[in-house]
Amino acid sequence: MAFDFSKLKELNELDIEQVAIWPKEIRIVVTTFVAVLVGALSYYLIVSPKLPILDAVELKEQELKLQFEAKHRIAVNLQAYKDQLAQIEKDFSSMLKSLPTNNETPGLLDDITYVGTSSGLAFELLNWQQEVPKEFYTELPIEMEVTGGYHNFGEFVSKIADLPRIVTLHDFTITQQDSELSLQLQAKTYRSENSSPLEEAQP
Repeated sequence: MAFDFSKLKELNELDIEQVAIWPKEIRIVVTTFVAVLVGALSYYLIVSPKLPILDAVELKEQELKLQFEAKHRIAVNLQAYKDQLAQIEKDFSSMLKSLPTNNETPGLLDDITYVGTSSGLAFELLNWQQEVPKEFYTELPIEMEVTGGYHNFGEFVSKIADLPRIVTLHDFTITQQDSELSLQLQAKTYRSENSSPLEEAQP
């Protein structure tokens, strides 16, 4: 049956208590209007206030997904991480063994003197300087001055690098003294503290 728009003219004359006998066209229009009104009110009064909460929850969901993916990657590679940590601890322990202890530091000067004289150098100065405490180790500077030839200096530096204990060389200054060269520099060795940072980091 076709929709008769002429029936809409009777809208103002209808009694609200006689809805059951209203013309079909008017009931369709009123029902549609009420449905749209209820939908709009429901959106603005119920749905709209919840949208910021929905956005926040969706953002939290993305964050949780990223956290899950990161933890999943760690879980998948857990054994590799354990193996890597074990290797790091092994390397660190090996490095600690290369640091002189309190009992070995006096003998270190003897070792430096030996490699210097065996390289053809003469020592003009060789003294310990003030210790420099660091977080996990103590820095032990050594001030030295040697004389000799340029190639003797190279041999000396090479032998210092071959010492069983870690010694680093810094602040090189070479000057000419008559027919010889004078090398002034600072050597540093390092003494470890009682506990390693890796041990402290473990629960």
